[in-house]
Amino acid sequence: MRAVATTRPDLPITDAQALVDLDLDMPQPGPRDLRVEVRAVAVNPVDTKVRRSATGEAPRVLGWDAVGVVDAVGSEVSLFQPGDTVYYAGAIDRPGSNAQYQLVDERIVGHKPASLDDAAAAALPLTAITAWELLFDRLRIAEGGGEGQTLLVIGAAGGVGSILVQLARQLTRLTVVGTASRPETQDWVYALGAHHVIDHSLPLAEGLARLGIAQVEHVASLTHTDQHYPQIIQVLAPQGQLGLIDDPGPLDVMALKRKSASLHWEFMFARPLHQTADMQQQHVLLERVAQLVDQGVLRTTLGEHYGRINAANLRRAHALLESNRARGKIVLEGW
Repeated sequence: MRAVATTRPDLPITDAQALVDLDLDMPQPGPRDLRVEVRAVAVNPVDTKVRRSATGEAPRVLGWDAVGVVDAVGSEVSLFQPGDTVYYAGAIDRPGSNAQYQLVDERIVGHKPASLDDAAAAALPLTAITAWELLFDRLRIAEGGGEGQTLLVIGAAGGVGSILVQLARQLTRLTVVGTASRPETQDWVYALGAHHVIDHSLPLAEGLARLGIAQVEHVASLTHTDQHYPQIIQVLAPQGQLGLIDDPGPLDVMALKRKSASLHWEFMFARPLHQTADMQQQHVLLERVAQLVDQGVLRTTLGEHYGRINAANLRRAHALLESNRARGKIVLEGW
Protein backbone atom coordinates (compact mmCIF):
# COMPACT_ATOMS: atom_id res chain seq x y z
CA MET A 1 0.00 0.00 0.00
CA ARG A 2 1.10 3.58 -0.58
CA ALA A 3 2.06 5.72 2.40
CA VAL A 4 3.94 8.87 3.38
CA ALA A 5 6.46 8.64 6.20
CA THR A 6 9.32 10.39 7.93
CA THR A 7 12.72 8.70 8.04
CA ARG A 8 14.92 11.68 8.99
CA PRO A 9 13.62 13.77 11.92
CA ASP A 10 16.77 15.91 11.73
CA LEU A 11 15.74 17.43 8.40
CA PRO A 12 13.78 20.71 7.98
CA ILE A 13 10.47 20.46 6.18
CA THR A 14 12.00 22.28 3.21
CA ASP A 15 14.12 19.19 2.52
CA ALA A 16 12.53 16.75 0.06
CA GLN A 17 13.57 13.85 2.32
CA ALA A 18 11.73 15.18 5.39
CA LEU A 19 8.61 13.29 4.26
CA VAL A 20 8.80 10.63 1.57
CA ASP A 21 6.45 8.46 -0.48
CA LEU A 22 6.91 4.72 -0.03
CA ASP A 23 5.17 1.33 -0.14
CA LEU A 24 4.36 -0.66 3.01
CA ASP A 25 2.78 -4.03 3.77
CA MET A 26 -0.98 -4.22 4.28
CA PRO A 27 -1.76 -4.17 8.06
CA GLN A 28 -3.88 -6.92 9.64
CA PRO A 29 -6.55 -5.95 12.23
CA GLY A 30 -6.41 -7.03 15.87
CA PRO A 31 -9.52 -8.05 17.84
CA ARG A 32 -10.97 -4.51 18.38
CA ASP A 33 -9.48 -2.98 15.21
CA LEU A 34 -11.04 -1.60 12.09
CA ARG A 35 -8.97 -1.59 8.94
CA VAL A 36 -9.90 1.61 7.15
CA GLU A 37 -9.29 2.50 3.52
CA VAL A 38 -8.25 6.13 3.99
CA ARG A 39 -9.89 8.69 1.69
CA ALA A 40 -9.01 12.03 3.27
CA VAL A 41 -6.73 13.29 6.05
CA ALA A 42 -6.12 16.53 7.90
CA VAL A 43 -2.83 17.84 9.27
CA ASN A 44 -2.33 19.02 12.86
CA PRO A 45 0.50 20.59 14.87
CA VAL A 46 1.11 17.18 16.46
CA ASP A 47 2.18 15.90 13.02
CA THR A 48 4.98 18.47 12.85
CA LYS A 49 6.03 17.87 16.46
CA VAL A 50 6.27 14.10 16.02
CA ARG A 51 8.08 14.51 12.71
CA ARG A 52 10.75 16.69 14.32
CA SER A 53 11.23 14.38 17.30
CA ALA A 54 10.54 10.94 15.83
CA THR A 55 12.44 8.17 17.56
CA GLY A 56 12.39 4.42 17.30
CA GLU A 57 11.90 2.34 14.22
CA ALA A 58 11.80 4.12 10.85
CA PRO A 59 9.88 4.80 8.70
CA ARG A 60 7.24 6.51 10.87
CA VAL A 61 3.82 7.10 9.29
CA LEU A 62 2.28 10.27 10.68
CA GLY A 63 -1.30 11.54 10.54
CA TRP A 64 -3.97 11.90 13.21
CA ASP A 65 -7.17 12.75 11.37
CA ALA A 66 -8.89 10.62 8.75
CA VAL A 67 -12.05 9.78 6.90
CA GLY A 68 -12.36 6.44 5.19
CA VAL A 69 -14.35 3.27 4.60
CA VAL A 70 -14.09 0.22 6.86
CA ASP A 71 -12.42 -2.51 4.82
CA ALA A 72 -12.11 -5.27 7.43
CA VAL A 73 -12.88 -5.74 11.14
CA GLY A 74 -11.35 -7.67 14.02
CA SER A 75 -12.98 -10.63 15.72
CA GLU A 76 -14.38 -8.60 18.66
CA VAL A 77 -15.63 -5.53 16.77
CA SER A 78 -19.27 -4.67 17.52
CA LEU A 79 -19.76 -1.00 16.64
CA PHE A 80 -18.99 -1.07 12.91
CA GLN A 81 -19.06 -3.32 9.89
CA PRO A 82 -17.30 -3.36 6.49
CA GLY A 83 -18.60 -0.62 4.24
CA ASP A 84 -19.21 1.93 7.01
CA THR A 85 -17.81 5.41 6.34
CA VAL A 86 -16.00 6.62 9.45
CA TYR A 87 -13.94 9.49 10.85
CA TYR A 88 -11.41 9.43 13.69
CA ALA A 89 -8.13 10.82 15.05
CA GLY A 90 -6.45 7.54 15.96
CA ALA A 91 -3.78 6.84 18.58
CA ILE A 92 -0.37 8.48 18.84
CA ASP A 93 1.43 5.20 19.59
CA ARG A 94 0.23 3.49 16.37
CA PRO A 95 0.97 4.11 12.67
CA GLY A 96 -0.91 7.16 11.42
CA SER A 97 -3.41 7.98 8.71
CA ASN A 98 -1.00 9.05 5.97
CA ALA A 99 -1.38 5.61 4.38
CA GLN A 100 -3.91 3.94 2.08
CA TYR A 101 -4.98 1.58 4.88
CA GLN A 102 -4.85 2.14 8.63
CA LEU A 103 -5.74 0.14 11.74
CA VAL A 104 -7.72 1.95 14.44
CA ASP A 105 -9.49 0.76 17.58
CA GLU A 106 -13.26 0.95 17.08
CA ARG A 107 -13.71 2.61 20.49
CA ILE A 108 -12.20 5.88 19.22
CA VAL A 109 -14.03 5.99 15.87
CA GLY A 110 -17.32 7.60 14.81
CA HIS A 111 -19.57 7.40 11.77
CA LYS A 112 -18.79 10.28 9.41
CA PRO A 113 -21.29 13.15 9.39
CA ALA A 114 -23.64 12.35 6.50
CA SER A 115 -23.96 15.98 5.45
CA LEU A 116 -20.22 16.50 4.85
CA ASP A 117 -17.98 15.29 2.07
CA ASP A 118 -14.81 13.41 2.96
CA ALA A 119 -12.50 16.44 3.02
CA ALA A 120 -14.82 18.56 5.17
CA ALA A 121 -15.29 15.71 7.67
CA ALA A 122 -11.56 14.96 7.87
CA ALA A 123 -11.01 18.42 9.36
CA LEU A 124 -12.97 17.57 12.50
CA PRO A 125 -11.95 14.52 14.58
CA LEU A 126 -8.79 15.50 16.49
CA THR A 127 -9.85 19.07 17.11
CA ALA A 128 -13.42 18.11 18.00
CA ILE A 129 -12.23 15.56 20.56
CA THR A 130 -9.69 18.01 22.00
CA ALA A 131 -12.13 20.91 22.20
CA TRP A 132 -14.96 18.79 23.62
CA GLU A 133 -12.78 17.18 26.30
CA LEU A 134 -11.20 20.52 27.21
CA LEU A 135 -14.52 22.32 27.57
CA PHE A 136 -16.73 19.64 29.13
CA ASP A 137 -14.32 17.16 30.78
CA ARG A 138 -11.38 19.30 31.92
CA LEU A 139 -12.98 22.70 32.60
CA ARG A 140 -16.22 20.90 33.52
CA ILE A 141 -18.57 23.39 31.92
CA ALA A 142 -22.02 21.84 31.77
CA GLU A 143 -23.97 21.88 28.52
CA GLY A 144 -26.33 24.81 28.84
CA GLY A 145 -24.23 26.20 31.71
CA GLY A 146 -21.86 29.13 32.11
CA GLU A 147 -24.44 31.88 32.41
CA GLY A 148 -22.71 35.14 33.41
CA GLN A 149 -19.21 33.72 32.87
CA THR A 150 -16.59 34.36 30.20
CA LEU A 151 -14.34 31.96 28.29
CA LEU A 152 -11.18 33.45 26.74
CA VAL A 153 -9.85 31.31 23.87
CA ILE A 154 -6.24 32.18 23.05
CA GLY A 155 -5.43 31.17 19.48
CA ALA A 156 -9.07 30.89 18.46
CA ALA A 157 -8.45 30.79 14.70
CA GLY A 158 -6.45 27.55 14.78
CA GLY A 159 -7.84 24.04 14.42
CA VAL A 160 -8.85 23.45 18.04
CA GLY A 161 -9.96 27.05 18.57
CA SER A 162 -12.18 26.89 15.50
CA ILE A 163 -14.28 24.08 16.96
CA LEU A 164 -14.00 25.18 20.60
CA VAL A 165 -15.54 28.56 19.79
CA GLN A 166 -18.47 26.81 18.11
CA LEU A 167 -19.03 24.35 20.95
CA ALA A 168 -18.90 27.05 23.60
CA ARG A 169 -21.23 29.37 21.68
CA GLN A 170 -23.75 26.72 20.64
CA LEU A 171 -23.85 24.42 23.67
CA THR A 172 -23.19 26.74 26.63
CA ARG A 173 -24.24 30.18 27.85
CA LEU A 174 -20.67 31.42 28.21
CA THR A 175 -19.58 34.73 26.75
CA VAL A 176 -16.94 33.65 24.24
CA VAL A 177 -13.95 35.91 23.61
CA GLY A 178 -11.47 34.65 21.00
CA THR A 179 -8.04 36.00 20.18
CA ALA A 180 -6.59 36.44 16.70
CA SER A 181 -3.99 38.88 15.40
CA ARG A 182 -4.83 39.37 11.69
CA PRO A 183 -7.98 40.81 10.09
CA GLU A 184 -8.69 37.59 8.15
CA THR A 185 -8.34 35.38 11.23
CA GLN A 186 -10.40 37.78 13.32
CA ASP A 187 -13.18 37.61 10.73
CA TRP A 188 -12.93 33.79 10.81
CA VAL A 189 -13.37 33.68 14.59
CA TYR A 190 -16.37 36.01 14.46
CA ALA A 191 -17.92 33.84 11.75
CA LEU A 192 -17.55 30.79 14.01
CA GLY A 193 -19.66 32.48 16.67
CA ALA A 194 -17.37 34.34 19.07
CA HIS A 195 -19.11 37.19 20.85
CA HIS A 196 -15.88 39.22 20.78
CA VAL A 197 -12.39 38.97 19.27
CA ILE A 198 -9.27 40.67 20.64
CA ASP A 199 -5.70 40.82 19.32
CA HIS A 200 -3.31 38.57 21.27
CA SER A 201 -0.29 40.50 19.95
CA LEU A 202 -1.44 43.31 22.26
CA PRO A 203 -1.92 43.13 26.06
CA LEU A 204 -4.85 40.84 26.85
CA ALA A 205 -6.00 42.94 29.80
CA GLU A 206 -6.31 46.02 27.60
CA GLY A 207 -8.26 44.14 24.93
CA LEU A 208 -10.67 42.78 27.51
CA ALA A 209 -11.01 46.16 29.22
CA ARG A 210 -12.18 47.70 25.94
CA LEU A 211 -15.01 45.17 26.06
CA GLY A 212 -15.85 46.08 29.64
CA ILE A 213 -14.49 42.74 30.92
CA ALA A 214 -12.13 43.01 33.89
CA GLN A 215 -11.49 39.28 34.45
CA VAL A 216 -12.51 35.95 32.93
CA GLU A 217 -13.55 32.77 34.73
CA HIS A 218 -12.12 30.37 32.13
CA VAL A 219 -9.11 30.49 29.79
CA ALA A 220 -8.37 27.98 27.04
CA SER A 221 -4.78 28.62 26.03
CA LEU A 222 -4.20 26.78 22.77
CA THR A 223 -0.85 28.18 21.61
CA HIS A 224 2.20 30.04 22.93
CA THR A 225 1.06 29.62 26.53
CA ASP A 226 4.50 30.46 27.92
CA GLN A 227 4.43 33.84 26.13
CA HIS A 228 0.97 34.72 27.41
CA TYR A 229 1.19 33.11 30.88
CA PRO A 230 1.79 36.27 32.99
CA GLN A 231 -1.08 38.02 31.18
CA ILE A 232 -3.33 34.98 31.65
CA ILE A 233 -2.70 35.06 35.40
CA GLN A 234 -3.52 38.78 35.38
CA VAL A 235 -6.91 38.42 33.66
CA LEU A 236 -7.98 35.13 35.29
CA ALA A 237 -10.64 35.61 37.94
CA PRO A 238 -10.18 34.27 41.48
CA GLN A 239 -11.05 30.56 41.53
CA GLY A 240 -10.83 30.58 37.75
CA GLN A 241 -9.68 27.75 35.48
CA LEU A 242 -6.86 27.59 32.95
CA GLY A 243 -6.87 24.81 30.34
CA LEU A 244 -3.85 24.07 28.13
CA ILE A 245 -3.17 21.91 25.10
CA ASP A 246 0.22 23.11 23.83
CA ASP A 247 3.80 22.34 24.94
CA PRO A 248 5.05 25.42 26.80
CA GLY A 249 8.31 25.64 28.68
CA PRO A 250 8.29 25.42 32.48
CA LEU A 251 5.39 27.31 34.05
CA ASP A 252 5.36 28.76 37.57
CA VAL A 253 2.26 27.08 38.99
CA MET A 254 2.73 29.01 42.23
CA ALA A 255 1.45 32.03 40.34
CA LEU A 256 -1.98 30.41 40.46
CA LYS A 257 -2.04 30.04 44.23
CA ARG A 258 -2.96 33.63 45.11
CA LYS A 259 -6.16 33.29 43.10
CA SER A 260 -6.89 29.66 44.02
CA ALA A 261 -6.95 29.07 40.28
CA SER A 262 -6.71 25.59 38.76
CA LEU A 263 -4.64 24.25 35.86
CA HIS A 264 -5.99 21.57 33.50
CA TRP A 265 -4.17 19.70 30.75
CA GLU A 266 -6.02 18.30 27.77
CA PHE A 267 -4.28 15.58 25.72
CA MET A 268 -6.80 13.84 23.52
CA PHE A 269 -4.52 10.83 23.02
CA ALA A 270 -4.53 9.99 26.74
CA ARG A 271 -7.52 7.66 26.60
CA PRO A 272 -6.26 5.41 23.75
CA LEU A 273 -2.62 5.67 24.89
CA HIS A 274 -3.48 4.33 28.35
CA GLN A 275 -6.44 2.18 27.29
CA THR A 276 -8.59 3.87 29.93
CA ALA A 277 -11.84 2.32 31.12
CA ASP A 278 -13.77 5.17 29.49
CA MET A 279 -11.90 5.01 26.17
CA GLN A 280 -15.14 4.45 24.28
CA GLN A 281 -16.29 7.94 25.27
CA GLN A 282 -14.38 9.16 22.24
CA HIS A 283 -16.66 7.06 20.03
CA VAL A 284 -19.68 8.52 21.82
CA LEU A 285 -18.27 12.03 21.46
CA LEU A 286 -17.63 11.68 17.72
CA GLU A 287 -21.12 10.28 17.16
CA ARG A 288 -22.55 13.33 18.96
CA VAL A 289 -20.42 15.74 16.95
CA ALA A 290 -21.58 14.08 13.72
CA GLN A 291 -25.19 14.52 14.84
CA LEU A 292 -24.62 18.21 15.64
CA VAL A 293 -22.99 18.75 12.24
CA ASP A 294 -25.88 17.06 10.44
CA GLN A 295 -28.33 19.22 12.41
CA GLY A 296 -26.51 22.37 11.30
CA VAL A 297 -25.37 23.24 14.84
CA LEU A 298 -21.65 22.82 14.07
CA ARG A 299 -19.78 23.45 10.82
CA THR A 300 -16.57 22.05 9.40
CA THR A 301 -13.38 23.93 10.20
CA LEU A 302 -11.71 23.15 6.87
CA GLY A 303 -9.47 26.07 5.98
CA GLU A 304 -7.45 24.91 2.97
CA HIS A 305 -7.49 21.88 0.64
CA TYR A 306 -3.96 20.88 -0.42
CA GLY A 307 -4.86 18.27 -3.02
CA ARG A 308 -3.90 14.61 -3.05
CA ILE A 309 -2.24 12.73 -0.20
CA ASN A 310 1.45 12.58 -1.09
CA ALA A 311 4.78 13.63 0.38
CA ALA A 312 5.06 16.89 -1.57
CA ASN A 313 1.63 18.13 -0.49
CA LEU A 314 2.14 17.03 3.10
CA ARG A 315 5.46 18.90 3.23
CA ARG A 316 3.58 22.04 2.11
CA ALA A 317 0.99 21.49 4.84
CA HIS A 318 3.63 20.99 7.53
CA ALA A 319 5.40 24.16 6.40
CA LEU A 320 2.22 26.23 6.70
CA LEU A 321 1.54 24.90 10.20
CA GLU A 322 5.10 25.66 11.26
CA SER A 323 4.67 29.24 10.03
CA ASN A 324 1.84 29.72 12.59
CA ARG A 325 -0.30 31.34 9.89
CA ALA A 326 -2.84 28.56 9.30
CA ARG A 327 -6.54 29.36 9.54
CA GLY A 328 -8.73 26.38 10.33
CA LYS A 329 -7.58 22.94 9.15
CA ILE A 330 -5.48 21.81 6.18
CA VAL A 331 -6.95 18.78 4.42
CA LEU A 332 -5.67 16.40 1.71
CA GLU A 333 -7.81 13.92 -0.18
CA GLY A 334 -7.33 10.87 -2.38
CA TRP A 335 -4.31 8.92 -3.55
